[in-house]
Amino acid sequence: MSLKEVYINSTSSFFPNDPVSNDEMEDYLGYINNTPSRSKAIVLRNNGIKNRFYALDKNGNSTHTNAQMTALAVRKLFNNDPEKLKSIQLLSCGTSSPDQMMPSHAVMTHGWLPEMASSEVISPAGVCCAGMHAFKYAYLATKTGEVSQAVATGSERFSKSLVSANFEDEAQQLKALMDDPYIGFEKEFLRWMLSDGSAAFLISDKKNETGISLRVEWLEGFSYANELAPCMYMGCEKMKDGSLKSYLEYSPHEMIEKSVLSIKQDVKLLSKNIVPYGGVGLSAALNKHGVKSSEVDYFLPHMSSEFFRDKIYQQLIANDTPISYDKWFVNLPQVGNVGAASVYFMVDELFHSGKLKVGDKILLLVPESSRFSYMYGLLTVC
Repeated sequence: MSLKEVYINSTSSFFPNDPVSNDEMEDYLGYINNTPSRSKAIVLRNNGIKNRFYALDKNGNSTHTNAQMTALAVRKLFNNDPEKLKSIQLLSCGTSSPDQMMPSHAVMTHGWLPEMASSEVISPAGVCCAGMHAFKYAYLATKTGEVSQAVATGSERFSKSLVSANFEDEAQQLKALMDDPYIGFEKEFLRWMLSDGSAAFLISDKKNETGISLRVEWLEGFSYANELAPCMYMGCEKMKDGSLKSYLEYSPHEMIEKSVLSIKQDVKLLSKNIVPYGGVGLSAALNKHGVKSSEVDYFLPHMSSEFFRDKIYQQLIANDTPISYDKWFVNLPQVGNVGAASVYFMVDELFHSGKLKVGDKILLLVPESSRFSYMYGLLTVC
């Protein structure tokens, strides 16, 4: 079997509503126990995010579902042309925030695209790496000749899980116990980090006849869950021994009281491990494919926070894979941390920037702190 070359021939992004500034965040997410957050200013000062997007209005009402946003990004790839939408042979959709546990995110997205033909759909699970896993499935299916054209997406709708109503019972419980109305930092931390949106890649075994394409050289992934404990989690609580207690083990009352369905982050575990292990994986990926960091023209690292920028830079130097800041391309301050969609947004902005020239090499790095897994990729402009 001969393997095909694989190209990204088009990219698109969809953001719900107008950008939300730092000062407006609690207008949308609300105040827990009617009290301004003590952690918000600290988190925002470190993460460097200036704007983000919410699929909410100021009354906390949803304006879009995750599947709707994803379908809108797919439509944008084809200028909403029904005939072109019929050409999709595979729809691969990655997210960590599906609208429901079942049916899957990809089939719900397919449901918002009735112009599409019946085709294969797949919904990789995970957190930030889910978008890259969707990309890799589409890449492999195209490379092996299973399909000649596929669409891969990354999307998130975090905002609805961040509204204050989800934490009120827990805040009241804490206030009664210790006269402290504030929920734990591991839960509130992510309220000031996350953003909503969707993005898509059109993947083909033939490059564009006019304009640029991005040839996918390789995509690599590594998990270090065999060595490290869970760090970011949802639908469970972390026990003192580091194990996770599933939402299935809680009564409905306990789930609300403890806000079990909120997203949590073990910040100490994150800070200690996310950058060093990401450096190990990057070195392994580059070595496997015989690529030197000096050959990279654009470096697109997904960062949850600007706090990690210098740490990543120094780790690259320590690992003998240095990449100077003039090669970095990051849009975190403008769009926020959109999890599985973040790397798509960076590629989309760069693809349409007019900066790329034939031969440029683009290195992707996507860390996932949930239990420390990483995805990497190399694209060449052609």
